[in-house]
Order: sequence, then C-alpha cells, then structure tokens
Amino acid sequence: MSRLRGMPPRRSYDQYCSAARALDVVGDRWTLLIVRELLAGPRRYTDLHADLPGVSTDVLASRLKDMERDGLTTRRRLPPPGAVYVYELTARGRELLPVLQALGTWGRPELGARRPTDAVRAHWFALPLLRELEGDGLVEVRLDEGCFHVHAGAADSPVYGDGPAPRDPDAVLTLDTPACIALSRGDLSLPEAIRDGRVEITGDSPLAKQLREA
Repeated sequence: MSRLRGMPPRRSYDQYCSAARALDVVGDRWTLLIVRELLAGPRRYTDLHADLPGVSTDVLASRLKDMERDGLTTRRRLPPPGAVYVYELTARGRELLPVLQALGTWGRPELGARRPTDAVRAHWFALPLLRELEGDGLVEVRLDEGCFHVHAGAADSPVYGDGPAPRDPDAVLTLDTPACIALSRGDLSLPEAIRDGRVEITGDSPLAKQLREA
C-alpha cells in the first residue's frame, strides 16, 4: 500500500487477526461513510463535506489523508477548465462495497423512525436499493427528496450518482419516501413494492420488463 511522505504511521490494535487489521484501516469514525460517498465516483473535497453533515473540515482532511496513505483513495487534479482536485476510490477501496452493504443490512433494525436531527440525502438510499436490484443496467430513481441513479451490475463504473441518469436510463423507478424507507428497513422487498403499486416502473428495456414481472 502507498505511504504519503511525512505522515505518521496509522494506529494499530497490534493483533494478528484479519478483522483487527481491517479495523486498523477503516475503523476510524467517518472512514466508511467517506467510502460510501466515493462509490459515486470522483468527488471534490467541498462536495464530500456537503454530503457528510456533522464532519469537521479538519477531521475530513485527516481521514482523506489516512485513506490515501492506506491505499483506499487517490487524489488527482482534473484538467482545465475544471482544474480542481478530486478524490476517488482505488480498486482496493471499491472492494468495500459488499462490506458497506452487509453493514447496512445488519443495521436495518437500528433505523426505526427518522429522528428530527437526522440528515438525509436522496443518494443515501442507493446502496439499500442496489441490494434489491437484479440484472444489469442504468436505473434512475425519483424520490420526494430528490433523484439519483444506480448502475446495477456495474463492475468498473461508479456504483451510483446523485441527480438524473447521465444518459437514457434502462428503467426509471418512482416512489415516495415511506416506500423508500420501508425498503431500506427491510420491511418491504422491491418486488412486493412493485406489485403493490408503491413503486412505478417506466421504460421498455429488458431490465424494466424484468422489474415489472418480478
């Protein structure tokens, strides 16, 4: 793994155990949530800060340096006219997708009702929804909170993205907040939501047809 010159070594549990070694790398507060955001592809520091409400600028900068040191992310400058730095996951960092999905499944019982202090972003529903999607294709999801898109079956492209799909999607899913929360909590499966009319599917692709017939 890469080491950034001048940075101190990471703290370690000093235990010869793969779980302990993994937590040496990703166990700090905010690290896995930064991975969640970077699964959407390259992000600017300001964008990351905006979509991680509650993190201080100092902590975010420190975590990003740690993640680069540990080989989870890279930092590069976009060519003009952008000419800004972005952070993105390495192949090693992308391998944390199933870890986040498993953690999300395990955490379903902790969701409960949304608290008044809870922040929410539309794209935070991308990973729970991705668990429910079978087949390959670009899916645009329209919620009360906003719109995002997911790349079902994607191997190398970003897993999801904020806002409308960058091209004509293979399917469009429209649902309200209660249905989305029920899906996230595991109270409702996607096929059940479609059959009950709580999710509307539009599109003529094989993926859209597959979803309607699930």
